[in-house]
Amino acid sequence: MNQDKHLISGAISQEFVAQKLAEHQSREQIGAHAIFMGQVRADQINGHVTMGIEYSAYDEMIGKVVEEIKTDLFSRFDDLVCIHIWHSTGMVKVGEMSLFVLVSSGHRKQSFAALEDCVEQIKMKLPVWKKEIFTDGSHLWQGI
Repeated sequence: MNQDKHLISGAISQEFVAQKLAEHQSREQIGAHAIFMGQVRADQINGHVTMGIEYSAYDEMIGKVVEEIKTDLFSRFDDLVCIHIWHSTGMVKVGEMSLFVLVSSGHRKQSFAALEDCVEQIKMKLPVWKKEIFTDGSHLWQGI
């Protein structure tokens, strides 16, 4: 799995998620983790069934946008300890994970609220595009 700071080539594995959670066990100020895992589903669009999504990203902008999102959340939620965002690039098949967001805080309420806000900002701001690949070989470009 080719991984830079926020982008992962291909699907995000369960092992990757477990590793990232394990890395937080020593952080004693954390009392809550809120996790979002986006999975590719078999949508039906205009009679076509999705078999996977090919993601592409503006690599040079990802880090800047993620930092802007994190700065905004840390300014509004004073109990946050850390925020991590990983998004897939390349092909991700139905049933595989393409987005993993981990928000950790001292208490659960802020981690839940910050997570929801974070995912909405990712959907609006992150320079990632998706090409839905259908079982019949056709495709459709979508915004995330």
